[in-house]
Amino acid sequence: MASLLRLGTEKLVKPDARHARLLPIARWPSREEAAAMRWFQPLSIGRLHLETRTWIPAMVPWRASEEGYVTPEVLAWYRRFAEGQPGALVVEATGIRDVPSGPLLRIGDDRFIEGLSALVGAVREASGGHTRLFIQLIDFLRIRRRPPRDVFLRRFLAVDETLRSRLPSELAGLDEHSLREALVAASEESLRQWLPPRELEALRMGYRERVTDLHLPHIRDLPRALPTLFADAAARAKEAGFDGVELHYAHAYTMASFLSARNTRPDGYGGDREARARLPLEVYEAVRDRVGDYVVGVRFLGDEVIEGGSDLADAAYFARRFAEAGFDFLSLSKGGKFEDAKQPRVGEAAYPYTGPSGHECMPTVRIAPPGPFGRNVPLAASIRRSLRAAGLEVPVVTAGGICSPWQAEAILERGDADIVAAARQTLADPDWFRKIRLGRGTEVRRCYFTNYCEGLDQKHKAVTCQRWDRDFDSPDPTGLRSKDGKRRLVAPPDPGARCITAAPAQSSETS
Repeated sequence: MASLLRLGTEKLVKPDARHARLLPIARWPSREEAAAMRWFQPLSIGRLHLETRTWIPAMVPWRASEEGYVTPEVLAWYRRFAEGQPGALVVEATGIRDVPSGPLLRIGDDRFIEGLSALVGAVREASGGHTRLFIQLIDFLRIRRRPPRDVFLRRFLAVDETLRSRLPSELAGLDEHSLREALVAASEESLRQWLPPRELEALRMGYRERVTDLHLPHIRDLPRALPTLFADAAARAKEAGFDGVELHYAHAYTMASFLSARNTRPDGYGGDREARARLPLEVYEAVRDRVGDYVVGVRFLGDEVIEGGSDLADAAYFARRFAEAGFDFLSLSKGGKFEDAKQPRVGEAAYPYTGPSGHECMPTVRIAPPGPFGRNVPLAASIRRSLRAAGLEVPVVTAGGICSPWQAEAILERGDADIVAAARQTLADPDWFRKIRLGRGTEVRRCYFTNYCEGLDQKHKAVTCQRWDRDFDSPDPTGLRSKDGKRRLVAPPDPGARCITAAPAQSSETS
């Protein structure tokens, strides 16, 4: 029995070897030490005042309704994070178009404002007014599931002159039906030689639109459509009561694709860095014109980590342009691209966090040296140094494998960033910021960094943490469970929590 552990309401469990792979924490700070730490000091972002430099980045939990509305599960998710009283909490990537997007929050119409206002109220109440709340605004292009081979060749393959020009003469002259049947019977090697590259990709990975598909009118017109869509969404966020918005210019999505070095659009919105930054800056200007001095930040990539993609030098250029334009904060990420994603199974869509760039975005304990803990911080550090050298003081947010208060403190002490964010560790224990501040660090439930949560996200299942159910057998006071009934949808309560003292309602301006 001596080898078993009990923590609060946690059930008896054997010591887990996974702890040995985590960043060592020899001791946790006392309450007095925590009070003096930079991580728990205030900071101004635009006109806003953050009580601490603790930050929860956007995480998509797949709890919205199929129509994109806020649900009780969404409210419970954000309420639970707010109980830990982070300085700032960023609501998940929220679609700016009024189009079907599964159980992802949407903000593409005024009818969504009521539910989003309820979300704001839930966070304000649960945090006692201590947490600033932002919402991340995203646009994405169409992607389809990988089709069965025969279905693709019989229904979706474009039989045109481009295809026929690649075929042997005995096939090129066949009528369309006969040609499709001949291709169904062909070998994989033959298809590899005959199909145009985009058609071969659509067969193997599923069809995916790109910002360079100018033959498609809606893609060609993105520079005209997106500034208004983002501005409208930001205005709705302001009406709903959010403290600000974060424009999603990162990873595999539309705005990141405009910034990418692989963007070769010849219409003035692709090619060199200046042209690639043009639409992102026009979107920002439209948003700023609509919402005034409301806080507007951006999340973008310090490195795409793909062949022919943007790198740190590109990111430093974009950071300077964004800061000069007036963004209120810059949040850095890395990788997460479709271009190197793993081939999906038939019937599933490609997922941009399964390849090397995705592994860099959310590194696990299995990644190569120097390991996952703070792996992406050097990107933010380099960009922040270049900004300060140019006399630009915009706050920089860093994230990626943050799991220790000493680790966060060292980042701030070195000047690598102004704000240190943590997603997966906060998912494992939403109370960890508060526990550390109260000198209860030994009670922090640590993330294993094995990406159990990311595996659920990949399948668009409700995201949870393996530690919620593995280590707890206490009743779930919310009563919320996954559809199969096997997983909690809300992190276990903190057994040592005291009643949160309500703070005065936060002003929209710096105090």
